[in-house]
Amino acid sequence: MAEQTAPPESIGATGVLSAGPPGAVAPDVPPQRPDKPDAAVVRDALGVGIAVGLSGFAFGVTAAGSGLSLLQICALSLLVFTGASQFALVGALAAGGNPYTAAAGAFFLGVRNAFYGLRLSQLLALPRAVRPFAAHWVIDETTAVTVAQPTRRAARIGFTVTGLTLYVLWNLTTLVGAMGAEALGDTDVWGLDAASPAVFLALLAPMLKSTTERVTAALAVLLALTLLPVLPAGVPVLLSALAAPVVLFLMGRRKKGPGAAAQEERAIQKDTAAQKKATEKTAATEKKETTEKKGGRDS
Repeated sequence: MAEQTAPPESIGATGVLSAGPPGAVAPDVPPQRPDKPDAAVVRDALGVGIAVGLSGFAFGVTAAGSGLSLLQICALSLLVFTGASQFALVGALAAGGNPYTAAAGAFFLGVRNAFYGLRLSQLLALPRAVRPFAAHWVIDETTAVTVAQPTRRAARIGFTVTGLTLYVLWNLTTLVGAMGAEALGDTDVWGLDAASPAVFLALLAPMLKSTTERVTAALAVLLALTLLPVLPAGVPVLLSALAAPVVLFLMGRRKKGPGAAAQEERAIQKDTAAQKKATEKTAATEKKETTEKKGGRDS
């Protein structure tokens, strides 16, 4: 996670943990959100960690079907530990993609975790010695649980419980899935590679609250499905991210209204006329001063 020096913590008038001077409430933790019992935080974190952790079985089976060895499969889960990137890598390899292209696609998918870290570094404010280890657990699920908490204490508990549960289960089920792949036969028949995306969509869907977010998600899905038959594996997912700037651009145009272009053109013409008038006024003043100086010398 990105290193940032967190301001001292304090408790505001509402009893919500804040950062900054006593009595101030940090924007990271809205004051209207009530405290949440530790048991409730642990319960929610365990629910997410167990549900997603079990899908490591699907990754183990899928990775074994793509031709990776047991050591390679376990190393991916232990050292990479980001489901979307892992599935993208083995999916591209299984489809006959170039290993370097597959690795590049997996890398770019994992870059989003760096942006999660910028946010979580402010919410968690962990000691510097702990941050390199915590960074390994910065993924979609831990971020979703952490940002939903009302206090820093709850955020730290949610992040730790989710990360620990998910890391242990993901690696155990990866091992089991890779070892049991032969017993399952043709892994494509079971469709286990859809388990992790399904869990991710289940976590993402409740967070799409505004019209802009829903339209962006729908356009991203449409782009990915449209480009899937014509581009190498992993590339359509990367290009689907273009949905965000496209929607933001269209929303901005819509807010400006249909006459925005004409208004902008009139404003430019007005500015140009004003600049021309100022230039003419300056030239007239300089000409007058020159004439006066010349008349003074003649006299």
